[in-house]
Amino acid sequence: MHFAIKKIKRQNQKGLTSTPICIVGEKRKNVQKRVRGQINSSMAINKLVRGLTLPEVVVAAALLLIALVPILKGLTQAHLNSIIIERKTQSLCLAQAKLNNIQARSIYNFDSISSQSGEVLSGSYLCNTTVSGSNNLKAVKVEVGQDRNSNGSLDSDEIEITLQTQIGRRW
Repeated sequence: MHFAIKKIKRQNQKGLTSTPICIVGEKRKNVQKRVRGQINSSMAINKLVRGLTLPEVVVAAALLLIALVPILKGLTQAHLNSIIIERKTQSLCLAQAKLNNIQARSIYNFDSISSQSGEVLSGSYLCNTTVSGSNNLKAVKVEVGQDRNSNGSLDSDEIEITLQTQIGRRW
């Protein structure tokens, strides 16, 4: 059994220090390989501490630029999608409220349900209501969307949500 104690020099934040290594039961070659490996790794750290060369910085900046372009495109598309989702959600809430209003009015005044076009619900959101059917059963279709071209009517490409239901006479 061999016993070896060697001191290697390591660099820490304060400078070079000697660190004893005690290895029991290893051959001298193994000890020397381990010590060299630790010295080589400390030399690699010293090399990194010195800094980067100009070509390394240019290559790193180019790689970052190449990676950032798709990321920024993705963020822009995500923002546009969130605006569309917000518009559809607002349209859905307004369409449900309009349909609930029609159903509530139909309980006591079934004959007052009628078609309407371009009704302003909230801000620039418009509603088209289509009513069809007989005396005892009516089909109601509510279309809601944002008037993006500000012409006061809801065009087919501006419709975000369409809800349909049937309402029957209560008595």
